[in-house]
Amino acid sequence: MGKSKGARIIITLECSCRNLPNTEKRTPGIFRYTSSKNRRNTPNRIELKKFCPKCNSHTNFKEIK
Repeated sequence: MGKSKGARIIITLECSCRNLPNTEKRTPGIFRYTSSKNRRNTPNRIELKKFCPKCNSHTNFKEIK
């Protein structure tokens, strides 16, 4: 058998546009992605640039607990 995926954990990425006033956003609310990362290789919190449909642009998504 192959190696198991024991070192990978599921993380939640939240859009950084949650601090903007509602007038600049397309629709109100907070958008989140779920992903997985390797705990051994990336012990720090990750930050990715992804598309947010709430603010209709590419913004930084930060890992939350």
